Amino acid sequence: MTDNCLELIGEVIKPPKLSTSPAGIHHCQFVIDHRSMQTEDGLTRNAFVRMQVVVTGEQSQSLTRDLTAGINVKVRGFINRHESRNGNPILVLHAQQIEMIN
Repeated sequence: MTDNCLELIGEVIKPPKLSTSPAGIHHCQFVIDHRSMQTEDGLTRNAFVRMQVVVTGEQSQSLTRDLTAGINVKVRGFINRHESRNGNPILVLHAQQIEMIN
């Protein structure tokens, strides 16, 4: 089995949305934008990604209680495929660590 680990720094663009599943499991969802300059094959290019982030379980409230739109965060976790309401596949970052960045 190979590792699935992603670390992404970005700006929270949508405030966190808290919910509880019918089984009583807490979830928090929010969206971050990442922008950076990357070098690829000796050329510099702009990189942009908008990523949905999900935090599940007991840690969801403690990891996300201070999140507001406009702050920068470093999120570490794993990516997983979800489906949008219209059936399109999307990648979602399941956060295991969230760090506020000044």
